[in-house]
Amino acid sequence: MLTAVGALAVSPKAAAEEIYKDNHVRFTLVDEGTVRLEYAPDGKFVDNKSFVAVVRQHPAVKHTLKETSKQVTITTNLLKLVYKKNDGPFDAKNLTITYNVPSAQSANVMKGTWHPGMEQQQNLKGTYRTLDGYSGAINVWNNEPIPLEDGLLARDGWTLIDDSKGFLFTEEADGWDWVTTRPAQAEGAPEAQDWYFMAYGHNYKAALKSYTKFAGNMPLPPRYTFGYWWSRYWSYSDQDFRDLIDNFHHLNIPLDVLVIDMDWHPISPEAGGGWTGWDWNESLFPDYKQFLAYLDEQGVKTTMNLHPADGVRPYEKKYQEFLQRYGRDANAMASIREQWAPDGAVEWLGSDKQMVKALFDTYLHPYMKEGVDFWWLDWQQWLTDKQVKDLSNTWWCNYLFFNDMERNGDKRPMLYHRWGGLGNHRYQIGFSGDALMTWESLDYLPYFNSTASNVLYGYWSHDIGGHWNQEQGKGVDAEMYTRAMQMAQFLPVMRSHSTKDASLNKEPWAFDNTTQQRIIATVNGRYALVPYIYTMARKAYETGESLCRPLYYDYPEEQAAYEHPTEFLFGDNMLIAPVTKPVEADGFAHTEVWLPAGDWTEYSTGERNCLETEGVSKAAFSMDEYPVYVKSGSILPYYSEVKNLGGNDQPVVVRVFPGADSGSFSLYEDNGEDKKYETEYATTPLIYTRAGNVLKVTIGERNGQYVGMPAKRHYTLALPFELAPERVVVDGKALKYTFDAKDMETRIDLGEVDCSKGLTVEITLPSGPDAEAAVAVLNGCKGKLHRIQTAVADYKQRNAGMVYTKDFGTLEATPLRLQYHPENMVQILLEYDKLMQNINGILDEQMHNADDAARFMRFVFTDY
Repeated sequence: MLTAVGALAVSPKAAAEEIYKDNHVRFTLVDEGTVRLEYAPDGKFVDNKSFVAVVRQHPAVKHTLKETSKQVTITTNLLKLVYKKNDGPFDAKNLTITYNVPSAQSANVMKGTWHPGMEQQQNLKGTYRTLDGYSGAINVWNNEPIPLEDGLLARDGWTLIDDSKGFLFTEEADGWDWVTTRPAQAEGAPEAQDWYFMAYGHNYKAALKSYTKFAGNMPLPPRYTFGYWWSRYWSYSDQDFRDLIDNFHHLNIPLDVLVIDMDWHPISPEAGGGWTGWDWNESLFPDYKQFLAYLDEQGVKTTMNLHPADGVRPYEKKYQEFLQRYGRDANAMASIREQWAPDGAVEWLGSDKQMVKALFDTYLHPYMKEGVDFWWLDWQQWLTDKQVKDLSNTWWCNYLFFNDMERNGDKRPMLYHRWGGLGNHRYQIGFSGDALMTWESLDYLPYFNSTASNVLYGYWSHDIGGHWNQEQGKGVDAEMYTRAMQMAQFLPVMRSHSTKDASLNKEPWAFDNTTQQRIIATVNGRYALVPYIYTMARKAYETGESLCRPLYYDYPEEQAAYEHPTEFLFGDNMLIAPVTKPVEADGFAHTEVWLPAGDWTEYSTGERNCLETEGVSKAAFSMDEYPVYVKSGSILPYYSEVKNLGGNDQPVVVRVFPGADSGSFSLYEDNGEDKKYETEYATTPLIYTRAGNVLKVTIGERNGQYVGMPAKRHYTLALPFELAPERVVVDGKALKYTFDAKDMETRIDLGEVDCSKGLTVEITLPSGPDAEAAVAVLNGCKGKLHRIQTAVADYKQRNAGMVYTKDFGTLEATPLRLQYHPENMVQILLEYDKLMQNINGILDEQMHNADDAARFMRFVFTDY
């Protein structure tokens, strides 16, 4: 049973259409599988929004109601509720619910009976407030495992949410709903009950959608959220930040968000260091307005760290202005005097609306007008409010800061803070805290993300690569950080961060050239994925299905889907099996991967059906390979090179993966930053069909409208792991194409496309026996050729005087031959295949050292 945070209620508003109601009991159907169960000893039912349930009105649900003098029966397609009348609070004797829920994956139907007092046995867990001090799932300070909260989903097939003591919102005249407590029942009376029962079987996605119907949707973050964030706890000055951004530009690394940690606060005896405060540290930022204007010119969004617990203190420049705003009436002044510390500081009291409004109006609203885009709220002090008993400061601060942005200004609201409990899915983004820089931490993140999706907290932002080492000065492990950045391409937020340790330099230019190039590739890879990510984020808003999801969402009847916690689904079309261990002596990280039944393409190698579709397979990945599996036959949108995610006219690459006769995708777009995305957005259908050797790809007519929508967009069509076309035609006109041998894909530049019309591309591919044989050679060719070139470079390094034999040189030059002459691709691939069949003979002729040949073979063919 899930229990809501806190305990609160207030004056009723219009009640939802109840299915049954008597003097003490009310039943309300949310949908066919979810019902609200209320027992009110005083006969007064709660219609106010609660911290968990912010939607009280629900559309009519198809049902039957049978009532006798002794019993009420409510039946839907999924459940049957039977209640014995006039028998006091709900218990096992007077209430039962039976359910019949079809599986989302198979023809199975899950049947069961629930009654009050039953305990779940197989909860799939939720999330936890912070990873502070954790190495993986273990806290290094007390050696205790992380106490993950229960989530909304369980293999039992049902969930009960007990909101009986949950806080409620009042409706305020100023439009800012506020917290209040539930009225106490009469002495000796039983406690009120306010429950939500959800029956879903193993249809986990349906359960998440049901939850949004009463708990509200996951807000869509601004598009820039999904770009690269730079963050470091460091005494950066204005000039330091300018130099940092210049370096990003010099290396052509995109950047969207700059996180300014606590050193922007003034350092003074009164402040106790730069931990908190509301003024700018003028030693570091001589004119903060000019600094914010510079960031805006660079297209970089700004967030700043806040530790608000210490409140406002006399040394702050606007202290008196704050007191005037706060002390507008006698009651507020009486309240303030009770909070004053000996030095005159006014501590934070989140339940005091007058204080919160005074602080926001004095400091935060002006700063946001001057260029701050959102706040990094880092509450680490007393966990509950000092005035309202059991009111979580984390939960309530999330509401205050996020809702303030909703109510003020035209920017899409976003907050960067910690998890506070059920209902906090409405206030993204999560800040997971100060995890250790260990392989164990890296290994734990996928599971931590996945279970968070079980409470719809789908936008955790982690310190990529960890925050701190237990050994000061140890430095950054380049391999582990590279693997962390590779994983971060497929996390909700890509944000580098570390503590104030001079050895913890994560800037790409702080590493050797090879590591630097790998890190830059991950950032560029992330930006390429943004159209896909943003479309999936829209889906999360509509359905409650997070971007990073557990395998059991799609494969609930597969036991293996519950047994591989490091693997996760990345949207609808990708599965990620992260590398979370170092390479071994052979230069590979060895791991195991489970793939569900179906046709998958391993993107880094181009191999289809590369692993067993049922069961676990061993795999090995070099530092330049990462296990990303795309559903074969997908058609997906990507960006080409971008500076950042500002504007709405970024060029789009439509990538069609082989493996099916047809496919489609609906590309989502909106303004990117405004609040109107619920109704102001557009979608473009991307569709393809295959008939024999003819592939037709359609970029359809765009539907919808939003402010700033471009009339045209530059499109490129990409065909990975396909033979180069014989002909490409658009509107009767032949188009040229290029072939990129590194990615093993054909690229067709379609130029500026009128989005109101779209277009269709017809591609004729080679056919016949030789072409069929070449297609078979293409399977995994991308990975093999890359490994061959790496192995050749390694051989050269150790044999400086070597001279290519004819066959060895031809083998090494295969990628360039393909790139220079894609029209001869079939012939080149068949020649390459013949060489590979004689690889031992070629190596014997080239290498006179058996150890060199063995080393070459191990690298090229390890677990391939």
